[in-house]
Parts: sequence; structure tokens; C-alpha cells
Amino acid sequence: MAQTENRYALITGATSGIGYELAKLFAADGYNLIMVARTETDLQQRKQEFTQQYSVDVITIAKDLFQPNAAFELYDEVKSRNIVVNVLVNDAAQGQYGLFVEQDIHRLLEIIQLNVASFTALTHLFLKDMVARNEGKILQLASIASQLPGPWQAVYHGTKAYVLSLTEALISELKDTGVTLTALQPGATDTDFFNKADMQDSKILDTKLSDPAKVAKDGYEALMSGDDKVVSGLKNKVMVGMSNIMPESTVAEQMNKMQEPRDEDKDN
Repeated sequence: MAQTENRYALITGATSGIGYELAKLFAADGYNLIMVARTETDLQQRKQEFTQQYSVDVITIAKDLFQPNAAFELYDEVKSRNIVVNVLVNDAAQGQYGLFVEQDIHRLLEIIQLNVASFTALTHLFLKDMVARNEGKILQLASIASQLPGPWQAVYHGTKAYVLSLTEALISELKDTGVTLTALQPGATDTDFFNKADMQDSKILDTKLSDPAKVAKDGYEALMSGDDKVVSGLKNKVMVGMSNIMPESTVAEQMNKMQEPRDEDKDN
């Protein structure tokens, strides 16, 4: 524990899903936590849980990263507390299910704000401090969606392609520093993502979903090893591997069949 004493991990989307499972792994290793989510009551519940279970400091900050200024406000609040963030976990993201032309464009732009703009701002702000110290780690929640065209989730897949591309570029830029970035690429995982994305009717929910605790463990171990990226789960590794040798149109059609609505909903 001495190695992680007085070290802080900041995790967005920390109250549920993969972010919550990652928070448990950091706390178990003695990291103090800065848990970020939109809902104050959820944060307080998690704070009580983690404070009782682990002997670590837990700071909660309620921020809605759909808002353009939220990432900057979050950074300023952390700085005002004189806290050094040793690890940043960019977990918060959402999708929106449906055909692109039938979606509310304002909702899609909110998704881009959260998944791309706020993600980029947080990466930039905390990375500058890490580079100045020549120390730090960042875990970016990408997805196998980052390497697969995604009919029915076109914007979500596009945002995750951005996450992976930016991360890979930064890994190259920072290769001679003491700062590492790791992209975690899970497949469909058993979290609240599908409810928030209005995906209850998608065929993908008929497939075996990944365990968020297993995904978090894969990401945590890769982060601590300084790996560039990790695809979580054998099935997902195979899918990404096959997509690299098949024509894009074939991959897109496969994804279309995986994600389209169940047959009884097609005419609704």
C-alpha cells in the first residue's frame, strides 16, 4: 500500500458499470478516489460504501459532462483542492440507438459533447500536469466499436473511433516520457448503457454480455502494465481480428444484423 499512499485516481462515470468496478480495483490497491458522476445521491451512496470497505479518501464531485464547461469546472475544482491526479480514467460515455436520419440531432450532439469534447478536455487538462511531472497514467474507455462501423449506433461508434485514434496518437507523442495511456476496448457489457441508449429492443441484448468486473480487471491490469491497449474478452478479440481482414461493407452488415431491432419490432 505504501506505493499508492496519497495517490489519487479520478474516475468519471464512477457510480455504475465499468467505472464502478474500476473504482473498486483502485480502492483495493490503496488509491484514494475522486468519483465523478451526474447524480449527487448516487455519489454519496458510493462514497459511504467505499469509505466503509476501504481505508481510502473518497472525494465526490457531481458534474454533468454533457455540459460544455463541465470538464473545465471539474479540473478547476480538483486543482483548488491541491490534489495531484496520478491516474485519470475517462469512463463516462453514452450512446443513442436508432437509424441516424431518424435521431434527434440535438441528442446526437450531446453524445458527441460527452464522448468527444469533454473527454478531450479532461485528457488535455490532466495530461499537461502529468507531462510536467513526468508521471501519470490515463485509462481511456474505447470499445471494440472504435474499430467496427456501427449501423444503429453510428454516432457512438464514431465517437469511440475518435477515442482510440486520439489515444494511439498520444501514446506515440509521449513514448519518451513517464506518462502512459491505455485504451480499454470492451464489447457489449452488462451495464446500464443499453437503457440509457434506448436499446432494449436491439438483438445485441440476446447475445452473452460481458461482465463489467472482468472488463474492469482487464483494463486495470493493462493500465498498470503500461500497455497501449487491451481488447477485453476472447469473443471480442476474434471479432476485431476478423474485422481487420474482411471488407468494411461486410463488417458493417454483420454489425447491422447484430444490432438491428428484434424482428417483431421492425415495423414499429
